[in-house]
Amino acid sequence: MLTGWRLAVSKLFIIPQRYVLAIMALLAVANAYTMRVCLNLAITQMVKRNTDSSEDGSSSISSDVCLDQADRSLAALAAAAASLVNQTITTSTTTESSVVESSLLRVADGETVLFEWSEATQGLILGSFYYGYVLTHVPGGMLAERFGGKWVLGCGLLSTALCTFITPVVVKAGGAYALFILRVIEGLGEGPTMPALMAMLSRWAPKAERARFGAIVFGGAQIGNIAGSFFSGIIMHNGTWDNVFYMFGGLGLIWFALWSILCYSDPNQHPFISDSERKFLNQNVDALMHARKRLDPTPWKALGRSIPLWALIIAAIGHDWGYFTMVTDLPKYMTDVLKFNIKSTGYLSSLPYVAMWVASFIFGMLCDFCIKRGYHSISSARKIYTTIAATGPGICIILASYSGCDTTIAVVWFIVAMTLMGAYYSGMKINPLDISPNYCGTITALVNGTAAISAIISPYLIGLLTPNSTLEEWRIAFWVCLGVLVVTNVIYIVFSQAEQQWWDDVKLHGYPTSWKHGPLPTRIDDPEEQKNDHIKTEKN
Repeated sequence: MLTGWRLAVSKLFIIPQRYVLAIMALLAVANAYTMRVCLNLAITQMVKRNTDSSEDGSSSISSDVCLDQADRSLAALAAAAASLVNQTITTSTTTESSVVESSLLRVADGETVLFEWSEATQGLILGSFYYGYVLTHVPGGMLAERFGGKWVLGCGLLSTALCTFITPVVVKAGGAYALFILRVIEGLGEGPTMPALMAMLSRWAPKAERARFGAIVFGGAQIGNIAGSFFSGIIMHNGTWDNVFYMFGGLGLIWFALWSILCYSDPNQHPFISDSERKFLNQNVDALMHARKRLDPTPWKALGRSIPLWALIIAAIGHDWGYFTMVTDLPKYMTDVLKFNIKSTGYLSSLPYVAMWVASFIFGMLCDFCIKRGYHSISSARKIYTTIAATGPGICIILASYSGCDTTIAVVWFIVAMTLMGAYYSGMKINPLDISPNYCGTITALVNGTAAISAIISPYLIGLLTPNSTLEEWRIAFWVCLGVLVVTNVIYIVFSQAEQQWWDDVKLHGYPTSWKHGPLPTRIDDPEEQKNDHIKTEKN
Protein backbone atom coordinates (compact mmCIF):
# COMPACT_ATOMS: atom_id res chain seq x y z
CA MET A 1 0.00 0.00 0.00
CA LEU A 2 1.25 3.49 -0.86
CA THR A 3 2.10 5.76 2.03
CA GLY A 4 3.86 9.08 2.61
CA TRP A 5 5.40 10.85 -0.36
CA ARG A 6 4.58 8.05 -2.79
CA LEU A 7 0.87 8.44 -2.03
CA ALA A 8 1.15 12.22 -2.45
CA VAL A 9 2.92 11.87 -5.80
CA SER A 10 0.40 9.32 -7.08
CA LYS A 11 -2.41 11.82 -6.49
CA LEU A 12 -0.70 14.34 -8.80
CA PHE A 13 -1.53 12.19 -11.82
CA ILE A 14 -5.04 12.63 -13.17
CA ILE A 15 -4.76 9.62 -15.49
CA PRO A 16 -3.74 6.02 -14.70
CA GLN A 17 -0.02 5.24 -14.80
CA ARG A 18 -0.47 2.84 -17.70
CA TYR A 19 -1.59 5.80 -19.81
CA VAL A 20 1.29 7.92 -18.53
CA LEU A 21 3.52 5.17 -19.85
CA ALA A 22 1.55 5.07 -23.11
CA ILE A 23 2.03 8.82 -23.63
CA MET A 24 5.75 8.67 -22.84
CA ALA A 25 6.09 5.64 -25.11
CA LEU A 26 4.30 7.59 -27.84
CA LEU A 27 6.84 10.39 -27.40
CA ALA A 28 9.64 7.81 -27.46
CA VAL A 29 8.50 6.51 -30.82
CA ALA A 30 7.92 10.07 -32.07
CA ASN A 31 11.45 11.11 -31.09
CA ALA A 32 12.87 7.96 -32.61
CA TYR A 33 11.19 8.70 -35.93
CA THR A 34 12.03 12.42 -36.03
CA MET A 35 15.70 11.57 -35.55
CA ARG A 36 15.41 8.80 -38.11
CA VAL A 37 13.62 10.71 -40.87
CA CYS A 38 14.90 14.28 -40.49
CA LEU A 39 17.74 13.41 -42.87
CA ASN A 40 15.22 12.42 -45.55
CA LEU A 41 14.15 16.04 -46.01
CA ALA A 42 17.44 17.66 -45.01
CA ILE A 43 19.34 15.77 -47.71
CA THR A 44 17.33 17.60 -50.39
CA GLN A 45 19.08 20.80 -49.22
CA MET A 46 22.41 19.22 -48.33
CA VAL A 47 23.00 17.91 -51.85
CA LYS A 48 23.65 20.06 -54.90
CA ARG A 49 20.79 19.51 -57.34
CA ASN A 50 21.56 17.95 -60.69
CA THR A 51 20.11 20.32 -63.25
CA ASP A 52 20.92 17.97 -66.11
CA SER A 53 18.21 15.69 -67.37
CA SER A 54 20.22 13.69 -69.87
CA GLU A 55 23.20 11.40 -69.71
CA ASP A 56 25.56 13.79 -71.53
CA GLY A 57 24.82 16.68 -69.22
CA SER A 58 22.87 18.74 -71.72
CA SER A 59 19.74 20.47 -70.57
CA SER A 60 16.53 19.27 -72.14
CA ILE A 61 12.82 19.54 -71.50
CA SER A 62 10.73 16.37 -71.61
CA SER A 63 7.06 15.64 -71.10
CA ASP A 64 8.23 13.15 -68.48
CA VAL A 65 9.78 15.92 -66.38
CA CYS A 66 7.67 18.31 -64.29
CA LEU A 67 8.65 21.97 -64.43
CA ASP A 68 7.53 24.75 -62.14
CA GLN A 69 6.41 28.12 -63.51
CA ALA A 70 9.80 29.71 -63.09
CA ASP A 71 11.44 26.87 -64.99
CA ARG A 72 9.10 27.29 -67.92
CA SER A 73 9.62 31.04 -68.19
CA LEU A 74 13.39 30.85 -67.82
CA ALA A 75 14.15 27.67 -69.77
CA ALA A 76 16.53 29.37 -72.18
CA LEU A 77 18.34 31.23 -69.41
CA ALA A 78 18.60 28.02 -67.39
CA ALA A 79 20.21 26.21 -70.32
CA ALA A 80 22.82 28.94 -70.71
CA ALA A 81 23.47 29.04 -66.99
CA ALA A 82 23.77 25.26 -66.84
CA SER A 83 26.42 25.34 -69.55
CA LEU A 84 28.41 27.97 -67.66
CA VAL A 85 28.13 26.08 -64.38
CA ASN A 86 29.22 22.84 -66.07
CA GLN A 87 32.36 24.56 -67.39
CA THR A 88 33.14 26.00 -63.96
CA ILE A 89 32.62 22.74 -62.14
CA THR A 90 34.64 20.82 -64.72
CA THR A 91 37.74 22.89 -63.94
CA SER A 92 37.52 22.06 -60.25
CA THR A 93 36.43 18.44 -60.40
CA THR A 94 38.05 16.22 -57.78
CA THR A 95 38.55 12.49 -57.93
CA GLU A 96 35.44 10.60 -56.77
CA SER A 97 35.56 7.65 -54.41
CA SER A 98 34.84 4.26 -55.97
CA VAL A 99 32.25 3.56 -53.28
CA VAL A 100 30.82 6.81 -51.95
CA GLU A 101 31.45 10.33 -53.26
CA SER A 102 32.17 12.93 -50.61
CA SER A 103 33.08 16.10 -52.53
CA LEU A 104 31.70 19.40 -51.29
CA LEU A 105 30.63 22.65 -52.93
CA ARG A 106 30.78 25.72 -50.71
CA VAL A 107 28.67 28.60 -51.91
CA ALA A 108 29.76 32.20 -51.86
CA ASP A 109 28.26 33.14 -48.50
CA GLY A 110 30.52 30.64 -46.75
CA GLU A 111 27.71 29.18 -44.67
CA THR A 112 25.72 26.71 -46.75
CA VAL A 113 27.48 23.48 -47.60
CA LEU A 114 26.28 21.44 -50.55
CA PHE A 115 27.51 17.92 -51.22
CA GLU A 116 27.93 16.44 -54.67
CA TRP A 117 26.47 12.96 -54.14
CA SER A 118 24.87 10.82 -56.83
CA GLU A 119 21.37 9.36 -56.45
CA ALA A 120 22.88 5.96 -55.66
CA THR A 121 25.10 7.50 -52.98
CA GLN A 122 22.12 9.27 -51.44
CA GLY A 123 20.27 5.95 -51.43
CA LEU A 124 23.14 4.32 -49.55
CA ILE A 125 23.22 7.13 -46.99
CA LEU A 126 19.45 7.07 -46.49
CA GLY A 127 19.56 3.31 -45.94
CA SER A 128 22.69 3.31 -43.75
CA PHE A 129 20.67 3.82 -40.56
CA TYR A 130 19.14 0.38 -40.99
CA TYR A 131 22.48 -1.43 -41.19
CA GLY A 132 22.85 -0.77 -37.48
CA TYR A 133 19.12 -0.94 -36.78
CA VAL A 134 18.79 -4.61 -37.76
CA LEU A 135 21.75 -5.72 -35.64
CA THR A 136 20.44 -4.68 -32.20
CA HIS A 137 16.84 -5.83 -32.49
CA VAL A 138 17.26 -9.35 -31.13
CA PRO A 139 19.83 -8.46 -28.42
CA GLY A 140 17.64 -5.52 -27.40
CA GLY A 141 14.54 -7.68 -27.18
CA MET A 142 16.30 -10.32 -25.08
CA LEU A 143 17.75 -7.68 -22.74
CA ALA A 144 14.32 -6.08 -22.35
CA GLU A 145 12.72 -9.42 -21.46
CA ARG A 146 15.41 -10.14 -18.89
CA PHE A 147 16.04 -6.73 -17.33
CA GLY A 148 12.99 -4.70 -18.36
CA GLY A 149 12.56 -2.28 -21.22
CA LYS A 150 13.04 1.05 -19.44
CA TRP A 151 16.80 1.41 -19.64
CA VAL A 152 17.25 -0.68 -22.78
CA LEU A 153 14.97 1.73 -24.61
CA GLY A 154 16.13 4.86 -22.80
CA CYS A 155 19.87 4.38 -23.28
CA GLY A 156 19.41 3.39 -26.91
CA LEU A 157 17.48 6.55 -27.77
CA LEU A 158 19.93 8.64 -25.73
CA SER A 159 22.78 7.48 -27.97
CA THR A 160 20.70 8.23 -31.08
CA ALA A 161 19.92 11.72 -29.79
CA LEU A 162 23.59 12.48 -29.17
CA CYS A 163 24.54 11.27 -32.66
CA THR A 164 21.77 13.33 -34.25
CA PHE A 165 22.93 16.43 -32.40
CA ILE A 166 26.50 16.18 -33.70
CA THR A 167 25.53 15.26 -37.29
CA PRO A 168 26.29 18.69 -38.87
CA VAL A 169 29.78 18.80 -37.41
CA VAL A 170 30.56 15.23 -38.41
CA VAL A 171 29.29 15.43 -41.99
CA LYS A 172 31.09 18.72 -42.69
CA ALA A 173 34.32 17.24 -41.39
CA GLY A 174 34.11 13.80 -42.96
CA GLY A 175 31.59 13.95 -45.81
CA ALA A 176 29.59 10.96 -46.95
CA TYR A 177 31.80 8.37 -45.27
CA ALA A 178 31.42 9.97 -41.85
CA LEU A 179 27.67 10.45 -42.27
CA PHE A 180 27.26 6.82 -43.31
CA ILE A 181 29.09 5.59 -40.20
CA LEU A 182 27.24 7.99 -37.90
CA ARG A 183 23.87 6.85 -39.22
CA VAL A 184 24.85 3.21 -38.67
CA ILE A 185 25.63 4.08 -35.03
CA GLU A 186 22.27 5.84 -34.71
CA GLY A 187 20.60 2.70 -36.00
CA LEU A 188 22.41 0.58 -33.41
CA GLY A 189 20.98 2.78 -30.66
CA GLU A 190 17.45 2.82 -32.04
CA GLY A 191 17.23 -0.89 -32.84
CA PRO A 192 15.96 -1.97 -29.38
CA THR A 193 13.13 0.61 -29.41
CA MET A 194 10.24 -1.53 -30.65
CA PRO A 195 11.25 -4.79 -28.90
CA ALA A 196 11.72 -2.96 -25.59
CA LEU A 197 8.39 -1.16 -25.96
CA MET A 198 6.60 -4.40 -26.79
CA ALA A 199 8.14 -6.06 -23.73
CA MET A 200 6.90 -3.18 -21.58
CA LEU A 201 3.42 -3.17 -23.13
CA SER A 202 3.10 -6.88 -22.42
CA ARG A 203 3.24 -5.91 -18.73
CA TRP A 204 1.16 -2.74 -18.91
CA ALA A 205 -1.58 -3.29 -21.53
CA PRO A 206 -4.66 -5.34 -20.53
CA LYS A 207 -5.84 -7.67 -23.28
CA ALA A 208 -9.06 -5.69 -23.82
CA GLU A 209 -7.04 -2.48 -24.40
CA ARG A 210 -4.29 -3.79 -26.70
CA ALA A 211 -5.53 -2.26 -29.94
CA ARG A 212 -6.00 1.08 -28.17
CA PHE A 213 -2.51 0.94 -26.68
CA GLY A 214 -1.07 -0.04 -30.04
CA ALA A 215 -2.76 2.94 -31.71
CA ILE A 216 -1.54 5.36 -29.03
CA VAL A 217 2.04 4.16 -28.71
CA PHE A 218 2.89 3.21 -32.27
CA GLY A 219 0.94 6.16 -33.63
CA GLY A 220 3.93 8.08 -32.33
CA ALA A 221 5.66 7.03 -35.53
CA GLN A 222 3.31 9.28 -37.46
CA ILE A 223 3.77 12.15 -35.02
CA GLY A 224 7.50 11.75 -35.57
CA ASN A 225 7.07 11.75 -39.33
CA ILE A 226 4.76 14.77 -39.12
CA ALA A 227 7.14 16.73 -36.92
CA GLY A 228 10.21 15.60 -38.86
CA SER A 229 8.74 16.71 -42.19
CA PHE A 230 6.77 19.79 -41.13
CA PHE A 231 9.33 21.45 -38.87
CA SER A 232 12.29 20.47 -41.04
CA GLY A 233 10.67 22.33 -43.92
CA ILE A 234 10.08 25.43 -41.79
CA ILE A 235 13.56 25.35 -40.27
CA MET A 236 15.34 25.02 -43.61
CA HIS A 237 13.10 27.62 -45.26
CA ASN A 238 14.09 30.15 -42.60
CA GLY A 239 17.60 28.91 -41.87
CA THR A 240 20.00 26.09 -42.72
CA TRP A 241 19.79 22.31 -42.63
CA ASP A 242 22.18 22.18 -39.66
CA ASN A 243 19.46 23.41 -37.29
CA VAL A 244 17.23 20.43 -38.11
CA PHE A 245 19.65 18.05 -36.42
CA TYR A 246 20.29 20.36 -33.47
CA MET A 247 16.57 20.67 -32.72
CA PHE A 248 15.58 17.00 -32.96
CA GLY A 249 18.71 15.81 -31.17
CA GLY A 250 18.01 18.26 -28.35
CA LEU A 251 14.39 17.12 -28.04
CA GLY A 252 15.62 13.54 -27.74
CA LEU A 253 17.82 14.51 -24.80
CA ILE A 254 14.89 16.22 -23.04
CA TRP A 255 12.69 13.15 -23.58
CA PHE A 256 15.32 10.91 -21.98
CA ALA A 257 15.30 12.99 -18.79
CA LEU A 258 11.49 12.73 -18.47
CA TRP A 259 11.47 9.01 -19.31
CA SER A 260 14.04 8.29 -16.60
CA ILE A 261 11.81 9.91 -13.97
CA LEU A 262 8.29 8.89 -14.99
CA CYS A 263 8.41 5.38 -16.47
CA TYR A 264 9.12 1.88 -15.17
CA SER A 265 9.37 -1.52 -16.81
CA ASP A 266 6.78 -3.23 -14.62
CA PRO A 267 3.76 -1.99 -12.62
CA ASN A 268 5.06 -3.86 -9.59
CA GLN A 269 8.29 -1.83 -9.74
CA HIS A 270 6.50 1.50 -10.03
CA PRO A 271 6.99 3.58 -6.84
CA PHE A 272 3.80 5.65 -7.06
CA ILE A 273 1.22 3.67 -9.02
CA SER A 274 -2.09 3.48 -7.17
CA ASP A 275 -2.92 0.27 -5.33
CA SER A 276 -6.14 -0.14 -7.30
CA GLU A 277 -4.40 0.14 -10.67
CA ARG A 278 -1.63 -2.27 -9.62
CA LYS A 279 -4.26 -4.79 -8.55
CA PHE A 280 -6.21 -4.33 -11.79
CA LEU A 281 -3.13 -4.90 -13.94
CA ASN A 282 -2.00 -7.95 -11.99
CA GLN A 283 -5.44 -9.47 -12.55
CA ASN A 284 -5.80 -8.56 -16.24
CA VAL A 285 -2.33 -8.75 -17.80
CA ASP A 286 -1.19 -12.27 -18.66
CA ALA A 287 2.52 -11.46 -18.57
CA LEU A 288 2.27 -10.22 -14.97
CA MET A 289 0.65 -13.46 -13.88
CA HIS A 290 3.33 -15.45 -15.70
CA ALA A 291 6.01 -13.20 -14.23
CA ARG A 292 5.47 -14.80 -10.84
CA LYS A 293 7.32 -17.79 -12.28
CA ARG A 294 10.48 -17.30 -14.29
CA LEU A 295 10.26 -17.99 -18.01
CA ASP A 296 12.03 -20.84 -19.73
CA PRO A 297 14.84 -19.98 -22.17
CA THR A 298 13.74 -18.62 -25.53
CA PRO A 299 12.45 -21.60 -27.57
CA TRP A 300 14.55 -20.89 -30.66
CA LYS A 301 13.97 -24.35 -32.09
CA ALA A 302 10.21 -23.79 -32.07
CA LEU A 303 10.46 -20.19 -33.28
CA GLY A 304 12.37 -21.25 -36.36
CA ARG A 305 9.63 -23.76 -37.23
CA SER A 306 6.63 -21.55 -36.41
CA ILE A 307 4.64 -20.92 -39.60
CA PRO A 308 2.54 -18.07 -38.06
CA LEU A 309 5.76 -16.33 -37.01
CA TRP A 310 7.25 -16.64 -40.50
CA ALA A 311 4.01 -15.31 -41.99
CA LEU A 312 4.29 -12.31 -39.67
CA ILE A 313 7.93 -11.72 -40.62
CA ILE A 314 7.17 -11.88 -44.35
CA ALA A 315 4.21 -9.51 -43.99
CA ALA A 316 6.42 -7.10 -42.03
CA ILE A 317 8.99 -7.14 -44.85
CA GLY A 318 6.26 -6.10 -47.26
CA HIS A 319 4.89 -3.41 -44.97
CA ASP A 320 8.31 -1.91 -44.34
CA TRP A 321 9.04 -1.87 -48.07
CA GLY A 322 5.93 0.22 -48.69
CA TYR A 323 6.27 2.33 -45.57
CA PHE A 324 9.90 3.27 -46.04
CA THR A 325 9.36 3.93 -49.72
CA MET A 326 6.95 6.62 -48.53
CA VAL A 327 8.94 7.84 -45.53
CA THR A 328 12.39 7.89 -47.11
CA ASP A 329 11.67 8.86 -50.69
CA LEU A 330 8.44 10.90 -50.65
CA PRO A 331 10.33 14.15 -49.87
CA LYS A 332 12.70 13.46 -52.77
CA TYR A 333 9.75 12.71 -55.08
CA MET A 334 8.05 15.97 -54.13
CA THR A 335 11.22 18.02 -54.48
CA ASP A 336 12.86 16.39 -57.51
CA VAL A 337 9.82 15.26 -59.52
CA LEU A 338 6.89 17.50 -58.56
CA LYS A 339 9.26 20.47 -58.06
CA PHE A 340 7.91 21.71 -54.73
CA ASN A 341 10.12 24.15 -52.84
CA ILE A 342 11.50 23.01 -49.48
CA LYS A 343 8.83 24.76 -47.39
CA SER A 344 5.99 23.24 -49.41
CA THR A 345 7.71 19.85 -49.35
CA GLY A 346 7.85 20.01 -45.55
CA TYR A 347 4.17 20.89 -45.28
CA LEU A 348 2.94 18.40 -47.86
CA SER A 349 5.19 15.55 -46.71
CA SER A 350 3.65 15.85 -43.25
CA LEU A 351 0.02 15.68 -44.40
CA PRO A 352 -0.02 11.92 -45.17
CA TYR A 353 1.28 11.17 -41.67
CA VAL A 354 -1.35 13.37 -40.04
CA ALA A 355 -3.94 11.31 -41.89
CA MET A 356 -2.27 8.03 -40.89
CA TRP A 357 -2.08 9.06 -37.23
CA VAL A 358 -5.76 10.00 -37.06
CA ALA A 359 -6.74 6.88 -38.98
CA SER A 360 -4.75 4.64 -36.63
CA PHE A 361 -6.96 5.74 -33.71
CA ILE A 362 -10.14 5.24 -35.73
CA PHE A 363 -9.07 1.79 -36.88
CA GLY A 364 -7.97 0.90 -33.33
CA MET A 365 -11.31 1.83 -31.77
CA LEU A 366 -13.21 0.15 -34.61
CA CYS A 367 -11.17 -3.03 -34.18
CA ASP A 368 -11.77 -3.20 -30.41
CA PHE A 369 -15.48 -2.45 -30.90
CA CYS A 370 -15.97 -5.18 -33.51
CA ILE A 371 -14.08 -7.77 -31.45
CA LYS A 372 -16.03 -6.89 -28.31
CA ARG A 373 -19.35 -7.16 -30.18
CA GLY A 374 -18.31 -10.44 -31.77
CA TYR A 375 -18.49 -9.17 -35.35
CA HIS A 376 -15.20 -10.89 -36.10
CA SER A 377 -12.49 -12.81 -34.27
CA ILE A 378 -9.10 -11.42 -33.27
CA SER A 379 -7.50 -13.52 -36.01
CA SER A 380 -9.87 -12.13 -38.66
CA ALA A 381 -9.25 -8.60 -37.40
CA ARG A 382 -5.49 -8.94 -37.80
CA LYS A 383 -5.90 -10.18 -41.39
CA ILE A 384 -8.53 -7.60 -42.37
CA TYR A 385 -6.61 -4.58 -41.09
CA THR A 386 -3.27 -5.85 -42.39
CA THR A 387 -4.80 -6.25 -45.86
CA ILE A 388 -6.21 -2.72 -45.76
CA ALA A 389 -2.80 -1.40 -44.73
CA ALA A 390 -0.96 -3.27 -47.49
CA THR A 391 -2.95 -3.34 -50.72
CA GLY A 392 -4.67 0.03 -50.31
CA PRO A 393 -1.49 2.15 -50.10
CA GLY A 394 0.17 0.16 -52.88
CA ILE A 395 -2.66 0.94 -55.29
CA CYS A 396 -2.76 4.60 -54.23
CA ILE A 397 0.92 5.31 -54.91
CA ILE A 398 0.52 3.80 -58.39
CA LEU A 399 -2.41 6.15 -59.02
CA ALA A 400 -0.32 9.07 -57.71
CA SER A 401 2.44 8.33 -60.20
CA TYR A 402 -0.06 8.23 -63.07
CA SER A 403 -1.49 11.61 -62.08
CA GLY A 404 1.51 13.07 -63.88
CA CYS A 405 2.48 16.60 -62.91
CA ASP A 406 -0.91 17.36 -61.35
CA THR A 407 0.47 18.04 -57.89
CA THR A 408 -2.93 18.33 -56.20
CA ILE A 409 -4.12 14.89 -57.29
CA ALA A 410 -0.74 13.33 -56.51
CA VAL A 411 -0.74 14.68 -52.96
CA VAL A 412 -4.34 13.52 -52.44
CA TRP A 413 -3.41 9.97 -53.45
CA PHE A 414 -0.41 9.99 -51.10
CA ILE A 415 -2.68 11.14 -48.26
CA VAL A 416 -5.21 8.39 -48.99
CA ALA A 417 -2.37 5.84 -49.12
CA MET A 418 -1.09 6.72 -45.66
CA THR A 419 -4.63 6.94 -44.26
CA LEU A 420 -5.22 3.32 -45.21
CA MET A 421 -1.83 2.35 -43.81
CA GLY A 422 -3.12 3.47 -40.40
CA ALA A 423 -4.90 0.09 -40.17
CA TYR A 424 -1.47 -1.53 -39.73
CA TYR A 425 -1.39 -0.84 -35.98
CA SER A 426 -4.60 -2.81 -35.40
CA GLY A 427 -3.38 -5.59 -37.67
CA MET A 428 0.00 -7.24 -37.77
CA LYS A 429 1.77 -4.67 -35.56
CA ILE A 430 0.25 -6.05 -32.34
CA ASN A 431 0.14 -9.66 -33.58
CA PRO A 432 3.26 -10.57 -31.51
CA LEU A 433 1.23 -9.90 -28.35
CA ASP A 434 -1.37 -12.39 -29.59
CA ILE A 435 0.89 -15.28 -30.48
CA SER A 436 3.51 -14.88 -27.73
CA PRO A 437 2.79 -12.65 -24.72
CA ASN A 438 5.76 -14.20 -22.86
CA TYR A 439 8.39 -13.74 -25.57
CA CYS A 440 6.90 -10.77 -27.42
CA GLY A 441 10.09 -8.73 -27.01
CA THR A 442 12.14 -11.34 -28.84
CA ILE A 443 9.36 -11.93 -31.39
CA THR A 444 9.11 -8.20 -32.12
CA ALA A 445 12.89 -8.06 -32.46
CA LEU A 446 12.88 -10.88 -35.00
CA VAL A 447 9.99 -9.36 -36.95
CA ASN A 448 11.20 -5.75 -36.97
CA GLY A 449 14.85 -6.64 -37.38
CA THR A 450 14.25 -8.87 -40.39
CA ALA A 451 11.74 -6.46 -41.92
CA ALA A 452 14.19 -3.57 -41.62
CA ILE A 453 16.17 -5.18 -44.44
CA SER A 454 13.54 -3.57 -46.67
CA ALA A 455 14.62 -0.17 -45.40
CA ILE A 456 18.16 -0.95 -46.54
CA ILE A 457 17.25 -2.32 -49.95
CA SER A 458 14.37 -0.07 -51.03
CA PRO A 459 16.13 3.37 -50.87
CA TYR A 460 19.16 2.01 -52.71
CA LEU A 461 17.03 0.24 -55.32
CA ILE A 462 14.94 3.37 -55.84
CA GLY A 463 18.16 5.34 -56.29
CA LEU A 464 19.21 2.89 -59.00
CA LEU A 465 15.77 2.92 -60.66
CA THR A 466 15.49 6.73 -60.64
CA PRO A 467 18.88 8.13 -61.72
CA ASN A 468 17.18 11.10 -63.44
CA SER A 469 14.12 11.34 -61.14
CA THR A 470 11.61 11.23 -63.99
CA LEU A 471 7.98 10.20 -63.65
CA GLU A 472 8.53 7.09 -65.75
CA GLU A 473 11.38 5.94 -63.51
CA TRP A 474 9.35 6.52 -60.35
CA ARG A 475 6.39 4.59 -61.77
CA ILE A 476 8.62 1.54 -62.10
CA ALA A 477 9.74 1.93 -58.48
CA PHE A 478 6.12 2.21 -57.29
CA TRP A 479 5.06 -0.88 -59.29
CA VAL A 480 7.82 -2.86 -57.59
CA CYS A 481 6.50 -1.62 -54.24
CA LEU A 482 2.94 -2.72 -55.04
CA GLY A 483 4.13 -6.17 -56.07
CA VAL A 484 6.02 -6.67 -52.81
CA LEU A 485 3.02 -5.51 -50.74
CA VAL A 486 0.52 -7.79 -52.47
CA VAL A 487 2.64 -10.96 -52.40
CA THR A 488 3.61 -10.62 -48.74
CA ASN A 489 0.05 -9.81 -47.72
CA VAL A 490 -1.32 -12.96 -49.40
CA ILE A 491 1.17 -15.06 -47.43
CA TYR A 492 0.04 -13.39 -44.19
CA ILE A 493 -3.65 -14.00 -44.92
CA VAL A 494 -3.07 -17.70 -45.54
CA PHE A 495 -0.68 -18.58 -42.72
CA SER A 496 -1.06 -16.07 -39.87
CA GLN A 497 -2.75 -16.78 -36.52
CA ALA A 498 -3.76 -14.70 -33.51
CA GLU A 499 -3.84 -17.37 -30.78
CA GLN A 500 -1.13 -17.96 -28.19
CA GLN A 501 1.25 -20.50 -29.68
CA TRP A 502 2.01 -23.72 -27.83
CA TRP A 503 5.71 -22.92 -27.55
CA ASP A 504 4.94 -19.70 -25.68
CA ASP A 505 3.85 -21.76 -22.65
CA VAL A 506 4.58 -25.47 -23.04
CA LYS A 507 3.43 -26.22 -19.50
CA LEU A 508 -0.01 -24.84 -20.33
CA HIS A 509 -0.47 -26.11 -23.88
CA GLY A 510 1.80 -29.15 -24.06
CA TYR A 511 3.49 -30.37 -27.21
CA PRO A 512 1.46 -30.77 -30.43
CA THR A 513 1.31 -34.24 -31.93
CA SER A 514 3.12 -32.96 -35.02
CA TRP A 515 6.20 -31.91 -33.04
CA LYS A 516 9.03 -34.38 -33.73
CA HIS A 517 12.05 -32.31 -32.75
CA GLY A 518 12.60 -33.14 -29.09
CA PRO A 519 11.78 -31.19 -25.93
CA LEU A 520 12.28 -27.45 -25.68
CA PRO A 521 14.82 -26.15 -23.15
CA THR A 522 13.58 -25.49 -19.61
CA ARG A 523 15.17 -23.89 -16.59
CA ILE A 524 17.30 -26.27 -14.57
CA ASP A 525 16.06 -24.76 -11.32
CA ASP A 526 12.36 -24.90 -12.30
CA PRO A 527 10.63 -26.25 -9.17
CA GLU A 528 7.67 -27.48 -11.20
CA GLU A 529 9.92 -29.49 -13.49
CA GLN A 530 11.83 -30.87 -10.50
CA LYS A 531 8.55 -31.88 -8.87
CA ASN A 532 7.41 -33.65 -12.04
CA ASP A 533 10.77 -35.42 -12.34
CA HIS A 534 10.52 -36.51 -8.68
CA ILE A 535 7.03 -37.94 -9.24
CA LYS A 536 8.21 -39.81 -12.33
CA THR A 537 11.17 -41.21 -10.36
CA GLU A 538 8.91 -42.45 -7.53
CA LYS A 539 6.61 -44.17 -10.03
CA ASN A 540 9.56 -45.97 -11.57
